[in-house]
Amino acid sequence: MTKPTANSLNRRAILAAAGAATAALAAPRLLRAQTKELVVGGAASHKTFVETVIAPVVEKKYGCKIVFEGTRSLVNLEKMQKNKDKQYLSVVMMDDPVMIPAVAEGLLVKLTPATVPNLAALKPGTIHMDGMWCNYLQPWLGIAYNPKVVPTAPASWGDVYDAKYKGRIIVPSLQNTEGLANLFMAAFLATGKPMAEAQKDIDAGFKKLVTLKPNLLTAYTQMPQAYNLLEQGEGFMISSAISQVALERKGSGAPVDIAAPKEGIFAMPSGVALVKGAPQPELGAAFINEMIGPEVQAKLSATTFSLPTNKDTPVPAGMPTNVTVHSVDWKFVADNRADWVKRWDRDMAM
Repeated sequence: MTKPTANSLNRRAILAAAGAATAALAAPRLLRAQTKELVVGGAASHKTFVETVIAPVVEKKYGCKIVFEGTRSLVNLEKMQKNKDKQYLSVVMMDDPVMIPAVAEGLLVKLTPATVPNLAALKPGTIHMDGMWCNYLQPWLGIAYNPKVVPTAPASWGDVYDAKYKGRIIVPSLQNTEGLANLFMAAFLATGKPMAEAQKDIDAGFKKLVTLKPNLLTAYTQMPQAYNLLEQGEGFMISSAISQVALERKGSGAPVDIAAPKEGIFAMPSGVALVKGAPQPELGAAFINEMIGPEVQAKLSATTFSLPTNKDTPVPAGMPTNVTVHSVDWKFVADNRADWVKRWDRDMAM
């Protein structure tokens, strides 16, 4: 028997070490290959709360990796249209009006209590088209104001029409989704009809809005411009402001607050849906189920200064309670908005 030499022992040790190193390098790759990935498409501004609030809960519970692609609702719709035969987005978070063409083109899968049990706990009006999508949050629209120049919070949507605010009111253009609330509330104030009816009396809404023109400082399409004017005291109020934006500015120390007027507030569209033919459909349903469950809803609503949609989730401190939250007929909006924008440009030109 040949006695092993020092050189042969060294070679064996080197080979063994090399083999162990190769195995160590390969192991993470193998683990990554075995880890399920779920690709979620949503608004770029939602990246932080998806990755810090929702994803950790889902990843821990289901042993998966959430990959978030932040863009705009219409871009997500285009991605689904382009990849209809080979989808890679499994879940989409989009504005409600954009969900409607997605449903019409057969791009979404119906949510059911069997696949998403927490649907049963959602508030009325937050499940749409018999379950084609649901709302995971209710960022709300009220009246933002500068308390340095308006020390008493506006109590009514009608306050912005008061002549003492000539040249001091800011509103969103109707090109901005949050601008719709001013049109619908104008019709409500003008007609006295229930909101479900008033929001369809568009002619009455425009006639009322025209009377606001003397009070307007500007109608914005870019939101930062509006808040700069408000915080500098040039603008006194933003009629139809998004709670999340106003309260984030307040939290940063800016002279901004937001009121929930007595006539009620409007919920901004925040939809989530399953993509038809997408990978990991069961994991996609689980993601939606967790994001509308009470644990995530409590964290999410506090983080985003929004109302929870799960009726069993407490409303965070500082959010309005015992206030009417008006629903919007988004199908009616989708069918008519282009004409409304044209009329806005004509009637509200300054």
